[in-house]
Amino acid sequence: MEREAVIYIIIIVYMLVMVGIGFYARTRITNAQDYHLAGRRLGPIMLAGTLAATEIGGGSSVGVAAKAYGAWGLSAGWYVVATGLGIFLVSFIAPFMRRTMATTVPEIIGRRYGSASYLITSVVSLLSLVALAAAQITATATIVHVLTGIDTHYAVISSGVIVVFYTWLGGMWSVTLTDFVQFFLIIFGFAVAVPVALSSLDGGWQYVVNHVPEEKFDFTLLGWKTIFGLVLMYFMTFSTGQEAVQRYYSARNEKVAVVGSLLCSLFMALYAFIPAVLGLIALAVFPDIEANNALATLSVSLLPPLISGLLLSAVISATLSSASGDLLGAASIYTHDLHEKYLFSGRPVNNLALSRIVVLIVGGCAILLSLWSGEIISLLMFAFTLRASGPFAAWVFGLLWEKATPHAGFWSILLGSLAGLGWQLAGEPWDVMAIVAGALVSVVTFLLVAWVEKQLGVAPAPSAYPPEDNP
Repeated sequence: MEREAVIYIIIIVYMLVMVGIGFYARTRITNAQDYHLAGRRLGPIMLAGTLAATEIGGGSSVGVAAKAYGAWGLSAGWYVVATGLGIFLVSFIAPFMRRTMATTVPEIIGRRYGSASYLITSVVSLLSLVALAAAQITATATIVHVLTGIDTHYAVISSGVIVVFYTWLGGMWSVTLTDFVQFFLIIFGFAVAVPVALSSLDGGWQYVVNHVPEEKFDFTLLGWKTIFGLVLMYFMTFSTGQEAVQRYYSARNEKVAVVGSLLCSLFMALYAFIPAVLGLIALAVFPDIEANNALATLSVSLLPPLISGLLLSAVISATLSSASGDLLGAASIYTHDLHEKYLFSGRPVNNLALSRIVVLIVGGCAILLSLWSGEIISLLMFAFTLRASGPFAAWVFGLLWEKATPHAGFWSILLGSLAGLGWQLAGEPWDVMAIVAGALVSVVTFLLVAWVEKQLGVAPAPSAYPPEDNP
């Protein structure tokens, strides 16, 4: 059997298994809470697996390999290390997230700061999730394009349709179960690929050393400022990102939220530099290809068919699991925060049916954005800035500080969001990330307005927690 046929069969079988899991998950759904939060029944291993699979997406696989192939070299692995450190820091506020008994991030903003803050956060969160899903679909499509040779646009459409379909079927149960399978496939596929790829080269790692510029092996080539910025960015975006926070909401209890989060950060650290090494191997062997195609080209051309099929299935699983979390998060925000509270307030609605419709619509928008943009890392950065730079201070202080005041939340969200987007449009002066600049404005604004309101005798905002469970 030809190697291409073996690779195709492995990937097709994998995709059929994922769809099969979606059908199984559908049988476990009886209401909207099951669809959005898996009935709040996730244990620590399931939580860690779904968090890791969600965050090891296109940026942490295809994107890191592309950056290693291009400007960052081996130091591209810091992109994933920063992800793990971000999750580690989120672990400290994870029990507070779970204690809220909420469904979405904007819901907590609304509880504490009122309808205007609620609406702004809902809109920016929804838009960012569409952009994130588009980036993951693009990453999947690059694999499909290299593997099959079909036009990139058709690859985007086919990849998008698959992830929309199994997310539509099973909601959070589908996403969690597929993530659990995908996580172990990701770790196994990538870990096996490195030694197998090196064994196929004359001289192994020395071949890579001889054919890659020396500066590419600089462990901190991307710079400590960027590394610090990435850690801060991921802490902020995972703290406020619906696709991550929704998983903490789905934990069985507060302890599970913490343990699952810490396990996830450990998994990320173990995985971190594997895609970067594969990117350098691709650069040594295929020096004239598109950077985004580095991982797929190496797999198809250098690895045995069985290992290639496993690696490409791992990459596809990484990107599709992230995209499915983004789609489900967008559906949760629309149905829970926009449809019920603003667009059709007071009208009875079947939330489960509406959620499935929204997954289809948001998925279609993500596919269209992917067709238009074709970017991965830059689209991720834009989405992270959009959703985190403004709401970050209001969200974290809203969870941890009982004396937070109503207008502090609104003004920090508004000015932080404008500052973050403005900083990005300005080209990120002095190499300061837009999300960091926006979050700094958000924090300073929040503290200043809260201090002023305290001097004026303004009462603190309502609690983020149910009345019987205030911290």
